[in-house]
Amino acid sequence: MTLYISGFYCALTTLLALFLSARVVQLRARFKVGIGNGDHPEIYIARRAHGNLLENAPLGLLLLAIAELDGLHAGWLHLFGTVLLVSRLLHAIGLTQGKGKTNIGRLLGVLGTWGVMVALAVVNIVLFLDV
Repeated sequence: MTLYISGFYCALTTLLALFLSARVVQLRARFKVGIGNGDHPEIYIARRAHGNLLENAPLGLLLLAIAELDGLHAGWLHLFGTVLLVSRLLHAIGLTQGKGKTNIGRLLGVLGTWGVMVALAVVNIVLFLDV
């Protein structure tokens, strides 16, 4: 069994993580901050966008990979992978553009991420039980 599909979404999520990390580095360089936020809300928001991705995406990607190993149809894997990636992107954009305030991007990002995680958790439990 291969992990081509989940590997694809892991790769795309890694590129997003590197982009968000580079934003933090860029802002720290602009404001001459070596570590932390230096009391600059822009750096704090960029760090949270990056951190939130790293806090939520790995579990979703792990569930995706396990479902792929267990033989979930490619169409479902692509659906879950796409929704997870788009949701994480929406969250990062919403957090950044909303300057940390609640907005539709953040809301859709959170709901999409949690929805995929719940759905994949259920799928993996069903596959385990062989129902």
